[in-house]
Parts: sequence; structure tokens; C-alpha cells
Amino acid sequence: MMYKNLFIDLDDTLWDTYHNNKECLEEVYTDYKFDRFYASFEAFFATYMPNNLSLWEQYREGTIDKQTLIVERFLHILRPFGISDPSYVIALNRDFLNRTTLKTRLIPGSIEALDYLKSAGYRLFILSNGFREVQSKKLFNAGLSPYIERMILSEDAGINKPHKQIFDFALINTNSRRSQSLMICDSWDADIAGAFNAGMDQLWFNPEGLPSKGFEPTFTVKQLTEIKDIL
Repeated sequence: MMYKNLFIDLDDTLWDTYHNNKECLEEVYTDYKFDRFYASFEAFFATYMPNNLSLWEQYREGTIDKQTLIVERFLHILRPFGISDPSYVIALNRDFLNRTTLKTRLIPGSIEALDYLKSAGYRLFILSNGFREVQSKKLFNAGLSPYIERMILSEDAGINKPHKQIFDFALINTNSRRSQSLMICDSWDADIAGAFNAGMDQLWFNPEGLPSKGFEPTFTVKQLTEIKDIL
């Protein structure tokens, strides 16, 4: 095999972050009676989501810290209605994250791809910017833990993807050679560009057929099951 070590992003590559989190946000909207402030859940979600994505981008780039992210993503939607207590939104965020760990919706083809890769003898690792307190629980509850040798988190490395140092950290801490390693992921900016700049080959899970930015990744698939035709 050309590759021995596969580093896989968890969120929206294996675990269906968008739909799982949206379901949790709808529960929060209902249980916290946020219909006091928003005419519908969709209106609430349309306010929350763009800001949350922007905060995650800033977090990846290191311009804000984790605490700012978890406070501001909920204060943003509540501050216009007079709610500005950080302790309130920290508790709300904790509840939201706990709910996400119980969701088990996976990206189609995840288990089939992992079954194949595990049986083929690849070493499988998760490489994620997600938070320590939820990622292992998500992995376990979704039935993904048996496939994964180790999870590497940005909080352990002290730096987020796309920075080169987290890829170096992952290689060192799994005793993996760069030339024998491949990053499998959905995010161009966090993962594909990051792996490319770290000198690691990339497999882009790109179900929407988005254009590449500046270079062509090593491999591209629209469905996870296509991995079997490559590796």
C-alpha cells in the first residue's frame, strides 16, 4: 500500500454535523422557548448559522479562543433581546453540546468505507478541531470508535487545522511517516489546504462538486464509498 496512515476529519466527513446540530438547535429553540424572540425555528437558525460559521473560521485561524466562540455564538442570537449574561449562554452551550453527543446520524457510506479501510489494514485516526468534551462521546455513540486507533484533537496539539503544526503533531504522536499518510476530509480551508501546506496528501470528500482553490487535491470523491476504488 502506498499509504498506511489515514487521518480522517470527524465533523461532516463521517459524523453528519449539519443535520445532527440542526436537530439539537431545534430542541434548544423549543425547550428554551426562543419562540418568544423568533417567529420560527428557521428564522432562529438563519441568524445562528452564519455567525457560528464565522466564529469557527476565526477559531481555526487563532483570532479568537474557544471561550469566545462558545459565548458569542449564542449571545449573538440573544443579545438583541436583552440577554447578555455570559454564564447563561455558557450553560446553554453546555446543554447544546451534551445533546449533540447523543446524535448518531452519519454521512452516507461512512460505515461501509470504514469497514473496508479497517479490513484492508490501514491505521485510522481522527484529526479534528472539535472540542475534547464532545468528540469522543460522539465517536462512541455513533458506533465509530471500533474503527479508530486514536483521536488527535487541536486542543491536544495547542493549535488548530489548517496550521501545519497540528499535522506535524499528528504524525509525530502516531509514529506516522508523512509520505505514507493521507488526510481524508470535507473542508477545503481547514483540511485540504492545511494538509497540502503540511506536505501531506489529501482525499477531498466533496459531495457538492465545489471547485478547488489554487491546486488540485491528490484525490477527490463525491461519495465516501468511492474511497474503495482509490485505496
